[in-house]
Amino acid sequence: MLNVATLRGQALDRDWIAARIPHQGSMCLLDAVLAWDAGHVLCAARSHRSPANPLRQYGRLGVACGIEYAAQAMAVHGALRASGETGDAAPRPGMLVSARAVRWHVARLDDIAADLLVQAVCDGADAQLLRYTFALRAGKRLLMEGQAAVVLDVQTTGARPPLPGPLHSPDHTQP
Repeated sequence: MLNVATLRGQALDRDWIAARIPHQGSMCLLDAVLAWDAGHVLCAARSHRSPANPLRQYGRLGVACGIEYAAQAMAVHGALRASGETGDAAPRPGMLVSARAVRWHVARLDDIAADLLVQAVCDGADAQLLRYTFALRAGKRLLMEGQAAVVLDVQTTGARPPLPGPLHSPDHTQP
């Protein structure tokens, strides 16, 4: 069952999020955690309407940018899982290595009047890899959905991590 959006009485607002994910300033796209548990997180965002959104190009925010919103929700979920019920441990660093089966139901996000609801569901995890299903909604309207994989404990030396075996498929080529 999803928890009320607090952790040991602390509101899970933009300040809490920014203190726990690497994205800072205007690149911290999420405004609040609405609900969460060990397998799910539901966040809210209103930054998609901002003319100063750093992901905008040519005055527009394309729906593909929703993948970044989802990735930040996954990072928030990792921080919540690391914090648990008793401590405030730092989350393990991760890198989004795959977005698959992404379906877009709109062309852009900046013209969506409602706040975005960003949901990430952890479908599987092992010591090095997390698999998520994600969706962005405005109210009950589905804007985009897909699947993603995150590799954990990535070194920040600039070298790309190897893609894990389960992500390889006949239609997937490594860049």
